[in-house]
Amino acid sequence: MKAARDARSAAVVINAGSRRGASHELAVDVMRKAGVPISAVHRVLSGADLAGALDRVLADGHDLMVVGGGDGTVSYAAGRVAGTNVMLGVLPLGTANDFARTLEIPNNLAEACATVAEGKVVDIDLGRANGEPFLNVASVGLSVAATEALSPRLKRYIGPLAYSIATLRAYARHKPFRVRLEFPEGDHEPLELEDLLQVAVGNGRHYGGGNTVSPTAGIDDHILDIYAILAGPLREHVSIARLLKDGSFIKHDRVYHLTTRSVRLVTDEPPVNLDGEIATTTPTDFTVQRNAVHVVVPQSSTSALFDGPGA
Repeated sequence: MKAARDARSAAVVINAGSRRGASHELAVDVMRKAGVPISAVHRVLSGADLAGALDRVLADGHDLMVVGGGDGTVSYAAGRVAGTNVMLGVLPLGTANDFARTLEIPNNLAEACATVAEGKVVDIDLGRANGEPFLNVASVGLSVAATEALSPRLKRYIGPLAYSIATLRAYARHKPFRVRLEFPEGDHEPLELEDLLQVAVGNGRHYGGGNTVSPTAGIDDHILDIYAILAGPLREHVSIARLLKDGSFIKHDRVYHLTTRSVRLVTDEPPVNLDGEIATTTPTDFTVQRNAVHVVVPQSSTSALFDGPGA
């Protein structure tokens, strides 16, 4: 079993603007004392800084990259190391930390540092939307408006509850839309849907601060879970919302759900939310890059295996 302790050298990249980014100095000290061979620390405050820091880490030949930040930061880093042998360690310093939740990486910072030092390495799938990476969920519709209503200040001061407040604000002014789903591999007939609240494409298991994509969704299953929620009366959406945590909402009669390896989404709602960041537009081609990213997880984690790109 490949292990993080096998790393020759490690670099740490911290999004200091993330909700708990100010904790990074303590985290670096804890990991060094635990034997993680950290030889470089990069503190970033913007997307441009993040891209440059990741490029430097890869150019310097580190084989362990420890990234501290929220899901958007970790997804971007995963896209940079995908298809390489660089191991990705995760310090969940954001608000939702759904990727860490999926892989059972502790939210407690000291325990997350211990995971980097003592954990095992698994390989996980990476979703791609027009080539842009996402680990958890990509979506159009309500979630885009909610992301636009979500202020960093709100996230910093009230944490995951900020997502609920932003969603309620977006819901109040939502306008239904339509989509066409096309399936390049021919596993489904094209699907036209209208009067929609949201459409999501899931690569991982969790999103939105602990919601579940579906009861069977996983980040190591090489498939995408698609769900579409129809617009309708508030009482229907309340009944769906009550089922989001365990993923059983996909059985609701106002929800379409299917799985596939690739899908093209065409709609008149152009922005696409990738793990909490508005990162591409429609039409969007969604694919799975199988077993693309090597991630350090707790020894007890059962969410993924290390089984190689051909598995």
